[in-house]
Amino acid sequence: MILAMSTIDAVRNLIDRLSPAPICDDCIAEKLDIQRGHANGWVRELTGANGFERRRDLCAICSGEKLVTRRVRH
Repeated sequence: MILAMSTIDAVRNLIDRLSPAPICDDCIAEKLDIQRGHANGWVRELTGANGFERRRDLCAICSGEKLVTRRVRH
């Protein structure tokens, strides 16, 4: 039996694929076809753990200066 990927796993995987480039909540929501508020909630849950950070910067997808998330690899 194949289980569907959870939303938080999909958000994590998207951020990982783009790393170290940052992505904003709007682009996460658009790419994963989820509501922006849900994207924001999942990203906030990831922030601070396992190298995920949030800051104001340019989004690698839309080039907007926004609050973005990226994963920093050490």
